[in-house]
Amino acid sequence: MTTPNTSMLPPQTLTGRVALVTGAGSGIGAATALALAEAGARVALVGRRRDRLVDVAEQIAHTVPAAPPATLIVGDVADIRGLIEAVRHARTEMGVPFDLVCANAGSMLAAPIDSADTAEWDTMISTNVAGVLATVRATVDDLTEAGAAGRAADLVVTSSIGAHLVLRGYAVYTATKAAVTHLGTNLRAELGPRGVRVRVVEPGMTESELGDHMSDPDAREWLARFAIENPPMPASAIAESIRWSAALPVGVNVASMVVLPTGQG
Repeated sequence: MTTPNTSMLPPQTLTGRVALVTGAGSGIGAATALALAEAGARVALVGRRRDRLVDVAEQIAHTVPAAPPATLIVGDVADIRGLIEAVRHARTEMGVPFDLVCANAGSMLAAPIDSADTAEWDTMISTNVAGVLATVRATVDDLTEAGAAGRAADLVVTSSIGAHLVLRGYAVYTATKAAVTHLGTNLRAELGPRGVRVRVVEPGMTESELGDHMSDPDAREWLARFAIENPPMPASAIAESIRWSAALPVGVNVASMVVLPTGQG
């Protein structure tokens, strides 16, 4: 019988890691922040709604009493300069650099191309694409410093299975997610040699607020029917995938993860 190589098994904790999670006020972001804190990481929460961030911070404190208090960064990832400054300020207050960054904030506002409110296009492009770029710029020095020192350094970019799908009414949303997937892939080529593990996560149907703010009634109705036919995963499923992959040994990267409900195929 062959003895398993236990040296390659991931550690069970992220003790000593310092994480930043955008879109942390709900859905995948909130679940990820909690999962990382439960695994031992110190967590900074980024989001537009202070009350939601406070709720998540309180949940972390209740679930992980020994964890350091979560740091709140109230801001919009679409505001590139504002986000960079807010992250720098938080880093100074925390006194430690970030080595685990989850660029998770996103917006899904489906509508036909000929009737969509073009302001919704701006929202998706600025949040889904420019927001990831802003998050990377705000934290890349920390990540490359950790990587150069031989420590674990992770940049996790949340895209969507929609990056690979053809869906009526979702042209702009899926285009932004295709851009995010391609961006993450190219960042891996740029930052991997500097010791940073860049990972693209592409979830399928997941319980979240994504889509709740669609103004197009037909798009909302279609999404509701699709969710009935394809029951969504809990956000904790994505969070656990991120936690697991971040706990892999230094020098090992899961470059891409497509995480789907079993029924979605």
